[in-house]
Amino acid sequence: MFAINPVQWFVSLPPEWATFFISMIPITEIRAAIPIGIEVYGLPIWKVWILAVIGDMIPASIILLLVPWFHKWAVKNRFFGRTLAKMLHRAEKKFAGKHAKYGALGLVIFVGIPLPFTGSWTGSLAAFVFNIPYKKAIRLIFYGVCIAATVITLITLFAGEAVRAIF
Repeated sequence: MFAINPVQWFVSLPPEWATFFISMIPITEIRAAIPIGIEVYGLPIWKVWILAVIGDMIPASIILLLVPWFHKWAVKNRFFGRTLAKMLHRAEKKFAGKHAKYGALGLVIFVGIPLPFTGSWTGSLAAFVFNIPYKKAIRLIFYGVCIAATVITLITLFAGEAVRAIF
């Protein structure tokens, strides 16, 4: 199941479900789900965009709900609780001024730029570190995911047409 080719991971599922599940995986997210949905599965652009955005938002919402609970549990752990609390406090203190000034826009841009290690998964963790409330964080991450989905869709369409024109 964990071969390098994400198309093969969900080969037994209908293309819509495969696109949806590919967008939920932290390594692939929208960056792979949209090109695979459009170019490999031949799904309509609007359907791929919607499936990928919804699929990418589900893990983000779960992470935003579970990370505070996990943090409370981890801080109580006598082996690594103090270290974790100190690290988180240091990160909050380091970025507090910058976040207060640019936090919302920064989170949207961070999630919206389709580069490795950016996206809804990492953005959800960043929202926790910056103490952004759930409702605000989920909305900002949604905006970023929509931007990333649009950028990837446009790149996919342009690149696909360019390759077809050359060959």
